[in-house]
Amino acid sequence: MDKEELKQKVIDCLQTIYDPEIPVSIYELGLIYETEILPPLNNVQIVMTLTAPGCPAAQSIPLEVEEKVKAIEGVNEVTVIVTWEPAWNKDMMSETARFELGMM
Repeated sequence: MDKEELKQKVIDCLQTIYDPEIPVSIYELGLIYETEILPPLNNVQIVMTLTAPGCPAAQSIPLEVEEKVKAIEGVNEVTVIVTWEPAWNKDMMSETARFELGMM
Protein backbone atom coordinates (compact mmCIF):
# COMPACT_ATOMS: atom_id res chain seq x y z
CA MET A 1 0.00 0.00 0.00
CA ASP A 2 1.41 3.39 -0.94
CA LYS A 3 1.67 6.38 1.39
CA GLU A 4 -1.34 8.26 -0.03
CA GLU A 5 -3.57 5.18 0.08
CA LEU A 6 -2.61 4.57 3.71
CA LYS A 7 -3.19 8.24 4.57
CA GLN A 8 -6.71 8.01 3.10
CA LYS A 9 -7.38 4.92 5.25
CA VAL A 10 -6.26 6.87 8.31
CA ILE A 11 -8.55 9.78 7.40
CA ASP A 12 -11.46 7.37 6.82
CA CYS A 13 -10.80 5.92 10.27
CA LEU A 14 -10.68 9.37 11.89
CA GLN A 15 -14.09 10.11 10.38
CA THR A 16 -15.54 7.28 12.52
CA ILE A 17 -14.40 8.83 15.82
CA TYR A 18 -16.84 11.22 17.47
CA ASP A 19 -16.60 13.76 20.23
CA PRO A 20 -19.01 12.31 22.83
CA GLU A 21 -20.63 15.72 23.37
CA ILE A 22 -21.04 16.66 19.68
CA PRO A 23 -22.61 14.28 17.12
CA VAL A 24 -19.95 15.00 14.47
CA SER A 25 -16.66 13.23 13.75
CA ILE A 26 -13.48 14.75 15.13
CA TYR A 27 -12.19 15.02 11.55
CA GLU A 28 -15.21 17.06 10.38
CA LEU A 29 -15.02 19.19 13.53
CA GLY A 30 -11.54 20.24 12.46
CA LEU A 31 -9.81 18.74 15.49
CA ILE A 32 -7.23 16.95 13.32
CA TYR A 33 -4.51 19.41 12.30
CA GLU A 34 -2.04 17.04 10.65
CA THR A 35 -1.91 13.41 9.55
CA GLU A 36 1.48 12.23 8.41
CA ILE A 37 2.70 8.83 7.22
CA LEU A 38 6.37 8.43 8.07
CA PRO A 39 8.30 6.03 5.81
CA PRO A 40 9.81 3.49 5.66
CA LEU A 41 7.87 1.78 8.47
CA ASN A 42 4.47 3.41 7.90
CA ASN A 43 4.46 5.04 11.31
CA VAL A 44 1.61 7.54 11.64
CA GLN A 45 1.83 10.88 13.39
CA ILE A 46 -1.36 12.77 14.14
CA VAL A 47 -1.42 16.31 15.50
CA MET A 48 -4.80 17.20 16.94
CA THR A 49 -6.58 19.40 19.40
CA LEU A 50 -9.79 19.27 21.40
CA THR A 51 -12.65 21.73 21.53
CA ALA A 52 -11.39 23.11 24.88
CA PRO A 53 -8.57 22.36 27.34
CA GLY A 54 -11.14 21.28 29.93
CA CYS A 55 -12.86 18.90 27.52
CA PRO A 56 -14.20 15.90 29.51
CA ALA A 57 -12.99 13.58 26.73
CA ALA A 58 -9.41 14.96 26.83
CA GLN A 59 -8.06 11.56 27.86
CA SER A 60 -10.36 9.28 25.89
CA ILE A 61 -10.39 10.85 22.40
CA PRO A 62 -6.59 10.79 21.80
CA LEU A 63 -6.45 7.22 23.14
CA GLU A 64 -9.30 6.18 20.83
CA VAL A 65 -7.51 7.82 17.88
CA GLU A 66 -4.31 5.91 18.66
CA GLU A 67 -6.07 2.55 19.12
CA LYS A 68 -8.25 2.77 16.02
CA VAL A 69 -5.49 4.04 13.70
CA LYS A 70 -3.06 1.40 14.98
CA ALA A 71 -5.62 -1.28 14.03
CA ILE A 72 -5.43 -0.27 10.33
CA GLU A 73 -3.62 -2.87 8.25
CA GLY A 74 -0.24 -1.54 7.21
CA VAL A 75 0.17 0.89 10.13
CA ASN A 76 3.15 0.21 12.36
CA GLU A 77 3.29 2.74 15.22
CA VAL A 78 0.98 5.68 15.99
CA THR A 79 1.92 8.90 17.75
CA VAL A 80 -0.86 11.29 18.75
CA ILE A 81 0.21 14.80 19.72
CA VAL A 82 -2.39 17.03 21.36
CA THR A 83 -1.74 20.74 20.89
CA TRP A 84 -3.60 23.88 21.89
CA GLU A 85 -1.99 26.07 19.21
CA PRO A 86 -3.83 27.22 17.30
CA ALA A 87 -6.83 27.05 19.58
CA TRP A 88 -9.83 25.32 18.02
CA ASN A 89 -12.75 27.48 16.96
CA LYS A 90 -15.98 26.93 15.04
CA ASP A 91 -14.44 28.24 11.81
CA MET A 92 -12.34 25.06 11.66
CA MET A 93 -15.41 22.89 11.13
CA SER A 94 -16.13 21.51 7.68
CA GLU A 95 -19.30 22.43 5.81
CA THR A 96 -20.56 18.92 6.58
CA ALA A 97 -20.14 19.51 10.33
CA ARG A 98 -21.84 22.90 10.16
CA PHE A 99 -24.76 21.39 8.24
CA GLU A 100 -25.09 18.47 10.69
CA LEU A 101 -25.13 20.91 13.62
CA GLY A 102 -27.67 23.21 11.94
CA MET A 103 -25.22 26.08 11.58
CA MET A 104 -25.84 26.67 7.86
